[in-house]
Amino acid sequence: MPFQPPYLVAAKNLKSFLEALRHAQAPEKVTVRFIEQLGFKSTNDRLFVPLLKAMKFIDDAGKPTSRYHSFLDDSEWKTVLADGVRDAYADLFRINRKANEFTREQLTGKMKSLGEGKLSAAVLSNSVKTFLELVKLADFSATGPAPVADTESEELAEVEAEEAPGTGPSVGAAAPALSAAVLGSSLVYRIEIVLPAVRDQAVYDAIFRSAREHLLK
Repeated sequence: MPFQPPYLVAAKNLKSFLEALRHAQAPEKVTVRFIEQLGFKSTNDRLFVPLLKAMKFIDDAGKPTSRYHSFLDDSEWKTVLADGVRDAYADLFRINRKANEFTREQLTGKMKSLGEGKLSAAVLSNSVKTFLELVKLADFSATGPAPVADTESEELAEVEAEEAPGTGPSVGAAAPALSAAVLGSSLVYRIEIVLPAVRDQAVYDAIFRSAREHLLK
């Protein structure tokens, strides 16, 4: 599905809208009429409804969710808002779990890339402004869901020890490589071998013999 970030044309009204939302009684449904009753009567303000849906404050029918009700708590609303932002812009947080720390330039570049260059200049600009306004108001200090971070994957190497005669199933195994560094076109591994606490010398001989055979090929 193509990247379609929620956005507001009038992001400057976001702070006052969320404040009005927190101090109003939760309705049976969030509708355009409800938005107008809060004092936001511009046609641009109707975009608050799809934004609330994207943040999972309301369901597809407009009914307030448990997240909406948690948002009304004065001691939790900023953290709840952060969770909503993570859901509304999940693609960004899959790229980097700290997407809330992007600069305007970084955010613009990421959104343009996710949108495959198909977002209009107006939509891109409004999406960036909306995201940044939300981030200003939310509290991301609490640990949220962990999307895929924007980091290089580590190479792991495993060395299995040869089973010693008469010792049963696995007598000892090498731990996975703790780190891998890319030097030129080759990989350098640091490997730790965990030795079992046994008195039988044959067990240790089997482990080191297996390590030598597999590592020095």
